[in-house]
Amino acid sequence: MEIKINTTTAQKDYELLDSGEGEKLERFGAYVLRRPDPQALWQKSSSVEGWQKADAYFERGEAKAKWVRVKDMPTYWNINIGGLTMEISLTPFKHTGLFPEQLSNWQWMTERISNYKLRITDKKTEINVLNLFGYTGGATLTCAKAGAKVTHVDASKAAITWARGNAELSGLKDTSIRWILDDALAFVKKEIKRGNKYDGIIMDPPAYGRGPDGEVWKIEESFLDLMKNSKNLLSDYPIFFLINGYASGYSALAYQNNITDLKEKFGGSLELGELTIEESASKKLLPAGIFARWQNN
Repeated sequence: MEIKINTTTAQKDYELLDSGEGEKLERFGAYVLRRPDPQALWQKSSSVEGWQKADAYFERGEAKAKWVRVKDMPTYWNINIGGLTMEISLTPFKHTGLFPEQLSNWQWMTERISNYKLRITDKKTEINVLNLFGYTGGATLTCAKAGAKVTHVDASKAAITWARGNAELSGLKDTSIRWILDDALAFVKKEIKRGNKYDGIIMDPPAYGRGPDGEVWKIEESFLDLMKNSKNLLSDYPIFFLINGYASGYSALAYQNNITDLKEKFGGSLELGELTIEESASKKLLPAGIFARWQNN
């Protein structure tokens, strides 16, 4: 099977300016940020002076890691990407609330939902999507904008508040989104007991995490249980199943091996590959994650 390379190129409000030597230089709207990235295992293209133009940089000290603002800039600001308005903020974990490499997955989900709506011939007009580890809501808002009802699950109250804010910014406040503060695996098991079904499932499992009640998530211990139970939530004619990976260190093949049975059961097709971001000047591709996904035809 062909391994796909899906690439996010420069956008009006987002751009990868340069990368290398364990760092990346990005523009989010009007502000340029410099932060670590272990995948950038090559020489930088831009000059030292070019990197010094960053408005803020992420510093790892002996005591703690932190953002250092070099220039006057707001605590948070908004950008437009993928048809959504997202709030950007400098978190203590070097993230900004946006993973631009997901843009190709957003487009793929929009197409799946739109194509399904076009060929509906029965009375079922409602499309239900489950987004596990939903974070700040990019995938949730994408599916809602495409016309699906979405259940957004995350173990962080702060992340859900951020995602709800993004929904309002994107004009999706009154759409059918359920916001659930819960451990992903615990929620899935409860949904099975309730008899709920979903036409699409998205998950972006971290390597390690904790649920709101102290539940421990370790991908090597919990992932298979989550996959087995999540498949039991699929409707009789599901549309898609998407697994993203970033920090776990696994191959996309490992993820795809967990969804080959969906093709055997429902037909359709499988894809797997890498998510990358293209530098605007040198056109080098920065690896930013992996994915495996199944779609019904």
